[in-house]
Amino acid sequence: MRVKCLSCGSLTENWLNECPTCRFHPETIDGFEAWASELAKTSSGEFFDPGSFKKLAALEDANFWFQSRNELILWALRHYFGKPEHYAEIGCGTGYVLRAVEEVFPDAAIVGTELFVEGLKYASRRCKLAKLVQLDARKIPWRNQFDVVGIYDVLEHIEDDESVLHQIYESLAYGGGVLITVPQHRWLWSAVDEAACHVRRYSARELENKVRAAGFEILRSSSFVSLLLPMMVASRIVSRKPASDAGAELHINRYLNWLFRKIMAVELNFIRYGVNLPLGGSRLLIARKKRR
Repeated sequence: MRVKCLSCGSLTENWLNECPTCRFHPETIDGFEAWASELAKTSSGEFFDPGSFKKLAALEDANFWFQSRNELILWALRHYFGKPEHYAEIGCGTGYVLRAVEEVFPDAAIVGTELFVEGLKYASRRCKLAKLVQLDARKIPWRNQFDVVGIYDVLEHIEDDESVLHQIYESLAYGGGVLITVPQHRWLWSAVDEAACHVRRYSARELENKVRAAGFEILRSSSFVSLLLPMMVASRIVSRKPASDAGAELHINRYLNWLFRKIMAVELNFIRYGVNLPLGGSRLLIARKKRR
């Protein structure tokens, strides 16, 4: 495994436990390898409120949005990258997506990273195969390692998103790919974004330009949560009060949840057949690190 030391910057081809140059090694916090220990248990609300992990873990399994996003991610992984042998997820949170990737690709070497140890604790209950690591996405140690890296609704939490994209590029093997999902359209900004500790909602052009600037070639870029966009707009017009938590918009009754899941299934079929949807609450982008 090729690793760039986060202390002295030297490259090590066969990293074992520490840097052979400066003897730096990641700490262990609550059983997890920690590359950014100074940020591991921050509770300031910067980047994300770790208190939200418990609420999200209780919500994700039965919620249409998380279910539908997983279906989209898994389709994109299989369609564009076949069977990746080395896969990493940056900002894996409670492990909801990572668990699904484990189930579909049980033979892959999988790494899940998260800034907050609290999130890794939930992920460890869901994920049985993945190596779970605490780190700062702006300082990824691995070089030319992964076939695919996924980063799902994480970039919008980080002011210096360009550094994250550059680090992902460096961590990928030549010809490897990245899957990205982000919230879309600045005009949809609401109290829900503020409660979720977002620093931005993206436009398609902004995200695509930043991905290209990091060195990637874009394979696919499409909106999703498109057919439900009128309802998203209506919910923001009706509810002007501050949101109580990051998942406030996802607390809906089971009948609407069922209906929205069906609508999202129709939308996924459009995307599968090559339709790039111009508008939507979220954006999916798939890109590749050029081969040598």
